[in-house]
Amino acid sequence: MIEKLQVLERPDSLSDRVYATLREYLRAGRIPTGQPLQEAVLGAQLGVSRTPVREALARLASDGLVVAEGRSFIVPALAEGDIEDIYALRFLLEPEALRLVAASRPERKALAPLRAALDEMAAAHEAGDGAAFMDANYRYRDAWTALVPNKRLVRAIHLYADHVRYLRAFTLDNAAVRALVLKGLKQLTAALAAGDGEAAAAAMRAHLENARRILLDMTGRS
Repeated sequence: MIEKLQVLERPDSLSDRVYATLREYLRAGRIPTGQPLQEAVLGAQLGVSRTPVREALARLASDGLVVAEGRSFIVPALAEGDIEDIYALRFLLEPEALRLVAASRPERKALAPLRAALDEMAAAHEAGDGAAFMDANYRYRDAWTALVPNKRLVRAIHLYADHVRYLRAFTLDNAAVRALVLKGLKQLTAALAAGDGEAAAAAMRAHLENARRILLDMTGRS
């Protein structure tokens, strides 16, 4: 009887890699709203055939991050109703997720990545570096969502945050916005450290409301 063999790890498919690359570009605001995304052009730029690009674009369209327009896809411009709808969902998902994380009373070690990201955000704020602040801000999000045991919930949280992430990239060059974000996330971290689920949920609701208002102000629709 042959000894049981270990299952081999399979690398990500080419389609997965194209999807991840394009999604990161979208999240960072590096693909402008309305820019046509054509399979042949993207394939040539990425050095791949059209098939993995087609599959990646279909997944991004399913996520709602791009929409079909003729024979290509584009990044949709978000209207007031879109922003309101996205934040309505975020208000349902994120405060409850953080209430559950706080109620589990995470150990100090588990919260260390959040504190490290906060320190990086504070340093970037003092330096006036909006890009570094944004990077640390997303490391903070990754750190707290890593503490959420329900991975389906985590995927939903990331998806709807990604819908407005490229807009948020344009707000964090403002020192007042950075200061407000930093203050809110410090309150959230304190609530998580105290194991106070209601305070953690309230801190996230306040954080989301500030973000919603800032985006509407930025687009001139508040």
